[in-house]
Amino acid sequence: MPLVLGMGGNNTSDIVSYIRESDLSAIDAILSVAPYYNKPCQKGLFQHFRQIALASPVPVILYNVPSRTCSTILPETCLELAAACDNIIGIKESSGNFGNIMKIIKDKPESFHVISGNDIDALTITALGGSGVISVLANAYPAEWSEMIQQALKNNFKTAREIQFKYLEMTELLFAEGSPGGIKAVMSNMNLCHNNLRLPLVAVSRSMQTRIARAMETLR
Repeated sequence: MPLVLGMGGNNTSDIVSYIRESDLSAIDAILSVAPYYNKPCQKGLFQHFRQIALASPVPVILYNVPSRTCSTILPETCLELAAACDNIIGIKESSGNFGNIMKIIKDKPESFHVISGNDIDALTITALGGSGVISVLANAYPAEWSEMIQQALKNNFKTAREIQFKYLEMTELLFAEGSPGGIKAVMSNMNLCHNNLRLPLVAVSRSMQTRIARAMETLR
């Protein structure tokens, strides 16, 4: 099972120091989110990720999630990084901007992976030529969600659609009151974890817990 460690922030030198001081011998790659709050320009993003790539002894996956960071890695910057840094091997795309995602897939190096960061977009991005998904839903339903991706990679889209549609309601419920509150509720019902969250995140409401429990019963 590949192990990817999140290592990101908005202070490049701090991240570089953290990478250099960390034991990454058991890690297959790091996932580094676009800098949040300080809104760097594309040149700044390029230099930021280039320094991370130079410091990292393991492959780097970019993470583009503008809704959370107010910072967008544009296709041109992503492709420039893919060409300039051998150990930048992919991007987790959570922008929902399919025009930009298609531009990356169209012009990327063959070995560069475009990975969906949203379960709701997973089938679409995989069908466009992406490599799959870094998933929330799969924490609770790993076999089923992996099967959906595998079927899509084999161009068996009828089967993949059936799985995607089966889990559509659950996918929406997981994010209705914020993540990871939704998936914690599901996994708690499965006796896989306790329903505890670190502030400022809180557990989903009682009414949402009921809706999630009903959806789980339907999936059974």
